[in-house]
Amino acid sequence: MRPVSARTGTNRLRLALVLGALSAFGPITTDLYLPSLPEAASDLHASQPQIQVTLTTCLVGLALGQLFIGPLSDAVGRRRPMLGGVAVFVVASLLCALAPTVYLLDAFRLIQGLAGSAGVVLSLAIVRDLYSGVDAAKLISSLMAVGGIAPILAPVAGAQLLRVMDWRGLFYVLAGTGVVLLGAAWRWIPESLPAARRAELRLNHLAEAVGTLSRDPRFVCLSIAGAFAFATLFSYISTSPFVFQDGYGFTEAQFGILFAANSAGLLCVNLAGGRLLGRVSPTATLRVALAAMTAACVAMLVASVTLGMWGVIVCLFLSVMWVPLTLATLAALALDDHGDVAGTASALLGALRFAVGGIAGAVAGLGGADPTALAVAMLACSVVAVVAFLIARRTGS
Repeated sequence: MRPVSARTGTNRLRLALVLGALSAFGPITTDLYLPSLPEAASDLHASQPQIQVTLTTCLVGLALGQLFIGPLSDAVGRRRPMLGGVAVFVVASLLCALAPTVYLLDAFRLIQGLAGSAGVVLSLAIVRDLYSGVDAAKLISSLMAVGGIAPILAPVAGAQLLRVMDWRGLFYVLAGTGVVLLGAAWRWIPESLPAARRAELRLNHLAEAVGTLSRDPRFVCLSIAGAFAFATLFSYISTSPFVFQDGYGFTEAQFGILFAANSAGLLCVNLAGGRLLGRVSPTATLRVALAAMTAACVAMLVASVTLGMWGVIVCLFLSVMWVPLTLATLAALALDDHGDVAGTASALLGALRFAVGGIAGAVAGLGGADPTALAVAMLACSVVAVVAFLIARRTGS
């Protein structure tokens, strides 16, 4: 398979579409399943924190898988790990559908996350193989825009599918989605890392790459900022079904519509931000996005105490809409100086993001259906993201 030529408009668009879909394993595997969380908890005789752990284990798998697949791809190329990961994702989804207990569901969700991490980490690595600087930021923004369709459609689709199937049926749908994406990857994702540019697969080489990245304070701080920005979003993703369905009495369909409306906001901001990249510096973009996200989290905290449900809904929309643009720009900046180990760098970025997000989601779930607890969790994560970004600015240009 010859290396991909992504400089033409057609190839670039096709690359963005396919890689965007593959990088959307995270939102696909979580958001389609979200409206069914209360039903799954009841069917498996599990508590709210126990069923939320099924989201956390998936994120842990996404984190750990990237740490293995990213460095592996630096040595053997991107295509084979990508195809293998998607294939295992299909099998894991079928096992989730058959899980008889919440504990086995946790185990199968872990495998699902491990396999799905291939799409997440290798999409970024492929972009970095082909682009750098503003061009990379633009294409990453395009990936997140394509991937942004998933969180819009998935909860609505999940709620509608629950009219004709139970929560287990949703995992059969995920398996079918994986089959379609496997075909797309086989047909349209060639190898982007020529053999001459591959690193030798040795543990000491991996240790050297990780050591180099960990000694770069700018990379570390940008990674932390991205992880806590994602944690802001995932606190909302994992807890909002209980806040709105158990706390405010929403039906599954109503929650799906609300979640889709918030996802549409994410997509619109990300598309607009992608057009600004190249005209406005990435640093300026991040200043605006992080400040707006944090201010909206403060407003949500106030609204949860004083304004009630509609105040929470509006402020929640304003809080999460900035996250994808923030993540895209932070990732582009963090990877820009590390093209020689893009797979490993992308893996560390993604692993930290999903690990912190999984922990934050579990902690946010301790507040049950209380919107104030959710607001506190989101605000705490956004403040850490801002502080890490400010430190990163002091350590590099």
